[in-house]
Amino acid sequence: MYDVIVIGGGPSGLMATLASLQAGARTLLLDKGNKLGRKLAISGGGRCNVTNRKPLDELVQSIPGNGRFLYSAFSQFNNESIIELFEGFGVALKEEDNGRMFPVSDKAADVVRVLIDQIRAHGAEIQTDAQVATLDFHPDGAFAAVILENGMRLEAKSCIVAVGGQSVPHTGSTGDGYPWAEKAGHTITELFPTEVPILLGDTFIHEKTLQGLSLRDVALTVHGKKDKAIKTHTGDLLFTHFGLSGPIALRCSQYTIKERKRSKETIVHLSIDLFPDESLGALTERFQAAIAANPKKTVRNALRGFVPERLLELLFARIGFGDEVCTQVKKQDWTDFLQQLKRFPLRATGTLDFDKAFVTGGGVSIKEIDPKTMMSKKAERLFFAGEILDIHGYTGGYNITAAFVTGHCAGSHAAEMARDTVS
Repeated sequence: MYDVIVIGGGPSGLMATLASLQAGARTLLLDKGNKLGRKLAISGGGRCNVTNRKPLDELVQSIPGNGRFLYSAFSQFNNESIIELFEGFGVALKEEDNGRMFPVSDKAADVVRVLIDQIRAHGAEIQTDAQVATLDFHPDGAFAAVILENGMRLEAKSCIVAVGGQSVPHTGSTGDGYPWAEKAGHTITELFPTEVPILLGDTFIHEKTLQGLSLRDVALTVHGKKDKAIKTHTGDLLFTHFGLSGPIALRCSQYTIKERKRSKETIVHLSIDLFPDESLGALTERFQAAIAANPKKTVRNALRGFVPERLLELLFARIGFGDEVCTQVKKQDWTDFLQQLKRFPLRATGTLDFDKAFVTGGGVSIKEIDPKTMMSKKAERLFFAGEILDIHGYTGGYNITAAFVTGHCAGSHAAEMARDTVS
């Protein structure tokens, strides 16, 4: 009998295995694929954003999907612990913008390699190509064994399910763990793709007018009932052939999905503020100064360079002006133009699906998980870690931090429980 079985060789599973081994438990790691760390190897664009160095309160705010649940786990192992761990293993890290931490080598493979090397060095037993069929439980509901699809029964004192959610399914995250959790009596909250590009129904999108246009330092807002602003994120944005991508589109995607479900409307209204650091009054003064300085030019030529040309042409076409000489601009046209700069309207029809999402929203309800140990409140000796839990954050090192932290917490406590259990 094993002390601990970990199912899943992703970020949370590898960290859970390491923590379990470091606590002295005989640990078996199972993965259905032929290679460990597949999702980790492609994270951060192949560079692996191992964590984020922001203060814990800011870190939690960047995990809008139940980030507060992680405070107990953070008190045991946090973002600074992750940095210390990897640097202690010889993987030098560097801090980039907004607290993001990457290996100095810019190679995710270095992060994967060191984790696998460490778990091997600590004596892990590893089985790849091991497809789990289900979990078995004792009559009292406690975890008993893992049943593989080939019929093999693997008994252990504790089990950690760390198989991910449904995002990036080609790496093996295909929702396998949800039925096992339900068998143990757990609730699976509604699943949805998050940190995912947004689909737009606007005519200019279908006509590919702005396809490939990147906007820097703009604000994207999701609007709800009575035009109320639900969420605004500031940063970079990219127009695509289907809608919006880029960091702030990904961050706004979950609010778009939730508002669409809440309102039961097919369209969710978004808007872009092209100059979020300037009030409408300040922007008006600046643009009027440009007009006054070029009285003989057309508005189109006088304002060239203030806004990307393709977007400027679209705005002029919408309002029906731009060819007038600067001294002949109608007040209403000018007002409409400036208002569009501060609130360029968009019509969201949804998002792309799980295969294009960075993260899965929803999962095993955190109400049924002990935040201090990651153990199930429904089935003793059963633990959960990583994306299978109903925890999700923004891109920028937050999700991998949640995976590493919940994995370490689950691994150390599963080992402790196994040590205290009489065979």
